Amino acid sequence: MIEVKNLVKKYGTHLAVDHLDFQLEPGRIYGFLGPNGAGKSTTMNIMTGYLGATEGAVVIDGHDILREPEEAKKHIGYLPELPPLYMDMTVLEYLEFAAELKEIPKKEREASVQKVMDITKLNDVQFRLIKNLSKGYRQRVGLAQAILGFPDIIILDEPTVGLDPKQIIEIRELIRELAKEHTVILSSHILAEVREVCDYIMIISRGKLVASDTPENLEHLMAGQNSLEIETKAEPERVRKILRSISGVDKIELERTEEATTYARIETGTAVSGENQDIREAIFLAFAEAGCPLLMLKASKASLEEVFMELTQGEEATADAGDL
Repeated sequence: MIEVKNLVKKYGTHLAVDHLDFQLEPGRIYGFLGPNGAGKSTTMNIMTGYLGATEGAVVIDGHDILREPEEAKKHIGYLPELPPLYMDMTVLEYLEFAAELKEIPKKEREASVQKVMDITKLNDVQFRLIKNLSKGYRQRVGLAQAILGFPDIIILDEPTVGLDPKQIIEIRELIRELAKEHTVILSSHILAEVREVCDYIMIISRGKLVASDTPENLEHLMAGQNSLEIETKAEPERVRKILRSISGVDKIELERTEEATTYARIETGTAVSGENQDIREAIFLAFAEAGCPLLMLKASKASLEEVFMELTQGEEATADAGDL
């Protein structure tokens, strides 16, 4: 559906996008995740034809966005971080104007505008001036213009920024509905939002793609390891001895608690030990055989926040020109 090939964007000596390569498949909600100034908005502006690339290409359904902009843009609906709204128009007037700009055939415009108002729940405010709407409703108007004509790809840049919790929930639900019939690309630096909405995440740092996977797989990315936590009444040295006897235990951190128990954090290179045996089972049996009751045994994994920090650490706090 979308191919980004060796994409480079420079502003003078500043490299905002650094040789990006990726492909997006239909039927998914993709999340662009990265710190402010990482190059997210610049990349999206190039993908939608708002900016030209210094090098590389973006191909939308077989059409190069720079060489065949009209054909490529027919497949894209775009909501920038600041929706391009005309405040002195009513909602209906603005959507009719957007439909005309998108060259939707006259006989289809009324039905198309009505359908997007139904989807975005704008019917009750269609005759109100946009300047008199709340920020949440303005965001809905922006979404409505993005999906007018029902393009294959919906690109949303920070769609919930500045909204209150109720509005954020409403926009997230709307994005999920859109994803049933469209490929959705969502840019955000809000980790909880990406984790909640997206089923595939791309992390960008300093203009480079540093990770690309499902949220679940990214959360297992940290050092390629799994972590376990245990608590037992045994003395620390005895705990260390038992754990060292178990195949698959790579790293052991021990701590004596106020309750005179031993807390241990264990890192394992694999989730199994021996003949497809879950390593938790091996730990339980080893402590049971040693006569040391386990008060706690649980698996822990890196959160998306920890993965994000690990992959973007050292990111300079300078905004690229596309994010200003």
